[in-house]
Amino acid sequence: MTKYVAAAIAAGLAALATAYGNSKVISKAIESMARQPEIAGEIRSTMIIGVALIEAVPILAVVVAFIILFV
Repeated sequence: MTKYVAAAIAAGLAALATAYGNSKVISKAIESMARQPEIAGEIRSTMIIGVALIEAVPILAVVVAFIILFV
């Protein structure tokens, strides 16, 4: 029973942290683009790389949750 709770907490907290991180990155990128529209392309590409790296966190958390469940 505790394995299921641990797996759920691992995946749930990772999802919450990812949502918060993505919201901060995207909001700051939009703010930067509004302040300096001439480098919006650079900011956008950097934002996409950052969001992709942040999105790796819940994938790893789900892997950890599966390891908790099945090992």
